Amino acid sequence: MANNFVSVIMPVYNAESHVVEAINSVLHQSHQNFELITVDDASTDDSFKIISNIRDQRLKCVRLKKNSGAGKARNEGIRMAKGRFIAFLDADDIWLEEKLSAQIELMLETGVALSYTDYYLMDGESKFTHRVSSLPSLNHRTMIKNNYIGCLTAMYDTSLVGKMYMPERRKRQDWALWIEILSKSDRSMGLKIPLAAYRRTQNSLSRNKLNLMRENYRFYREVLGYNPLVASLFFVRFLCAYLWYKMTSVKSID
Repeated sequence: MANNFVSVIMPVYNAESHVVEAINSVLHQSHQNFELITVDDASTDDSFKIISNIRDQRLKCVRLKKNSGAGKARNEGIRMAKGRFIAFLDADDIWLEEKLSAQIELMLETGVALSYTDYYLMDGESKFTHRVSSLPSLNHRTMIKNNYIGCLTAMYDTSLVGKMYMPERRKRQDWALWIEILSKSDRSMGLKIPLAAYRRTQNSLSRNKLNLMRENYRFYREVLGYNPLVASLFFVRFLCAYLWYKMTSVKSID
């Protein structure tokens, strides 16, 4: 494979309403040297049937026997991946067509192992409502404070850090992967261009703030292994970083 071949990992669960739009946003990328691996997480709707009916040699479709969460689904895709670069997109989100080409150019020029971009928020009808700005760069120390990377924008280079996997937990597994990658590399870089769109609905995880808070404390305890006191201190620091980032990075589109 050429040195810019990308494996795009798409976990799918009950996404029949939007999965075709998500897949098409990948298939219509200006950069065409990729494979798209969809991993159906035992959907109970017609998602798997819809994907199976799409005829494109770049599209691979597998199905898990039981619902296990996005972490396990993404890891199955990573195991199958043949690309130097690995990128992620959920089945109800979309990419803009220059997404892959712009990120690959950045990573080949700078030699960073992990990159990400700005992105839009959109509603159920795919209308862009807000823009989320990324930080220009992140290192391991900064990343522990808060998950500053939208998973739908992330891409990492296996030639620099090898294939790396997410913890097979249902929440915050992507954050753990970014931290692990940055423990092996100097820094990551962000593109200050919105190249993806995240679909925000009433059922989105990010809308359930209380659960989000609980999961972040558990993240420090269970994933990073901090004792209760240290985890509490990091959780307070997370709250400050999270609130600051939300206030400064999310802007309405008028």
